[in-house]
Amino acid sequence: MKRIVTLLGVGVLILGLAGMAFSEESTIDQIVKRGTMKVGMSTFVPWAMKDKTGKLVGFEIDVATRLAADSKFKVEFVPTQWSGIIPSLQTGKFDVIIGGMTITAERNQKINFTIPYDYATQMMMGNKKIAGTFKTVEDFNKPDVAIAARLGSTAAIAAKKYMPKAQLRLFDDEAQAVQELLNGKVAGMVGSAPLPAFTAIKYPDTIFLLNQDLVKESIGFGVRKGDFDTMNYFDNWIRAVDLEGWLQDRHNYWFNTREWESMVQ
Repeated sequence: MKRIVTLLGVGVLILGLAGMAFSEESTIDQIVKRGTMKVGMSTFVPWAMKDKTGKLVGFEIDVATRLAADSKFKVEFVPTQWSGIIPSLQTGKFDVIIGGMTITAERNQKINFTIPYDYATQMMMGNKKIAGTFKTVEDFNKPDVAIAARLGSTAAIAAKKYMPKAQLRLFDDEAQAVQELLNGKVAGMVGSAPLPAFTAIKYPDTIFLLNQDLVKESIGFGVRKGDFDTMNYFDNWIRAVDLEGWLQDRHNYWFNTREWESMVQ
């Protein structure tokens, strides 16, 4: 009899926990009720930038804005330092990361990712005065060579992996890292395409682009752990606009043209 009572008690507990799990609102349910989707992002070219009026523009801004419009939500962008963007998602500062975030195993231990909606390439650029004779990544891999990258980025991971002997200097903002390179404080910088190419074109007398891709990466939305309803919603939206050709169209505009450059200068 005691065993039966114990089993019944365990069964009630399991059913109660299951009921609690099913009763918890997903993030997408909360967004629907609120009417606004809060998007965590960080500024870097050409994913998210401020135009001359201070308005946010860029590939990620287009993606989040289209998602909100299709879903009948308003969108609220929450600029966040890249090094703290995952903890900010975990604590509920915003609903989703749409910010050019590479899907990595380390990040996936902390948050969930949607299917990829874009792909990125990490590239290397150098200061002509300091590293003008460098032809390969290995040329930068020396103890007396300083390399810049963004803190918490996969660019920093790539720099550590391919140039472990070099001095790695990390910055919260990509613009700071670029300025360090322009000022000759570092010999090179690792960054996500197309920033290195654009920078080399913009400053041809100072910056050169190394003709060697370091790594190619998948990009996904970041959502909180266990929120599969929200992830499913975003996955299906990505599939729909991808089949439509809209994602490729927006990617081509922001990454393969410079038609937008006058907006941000």
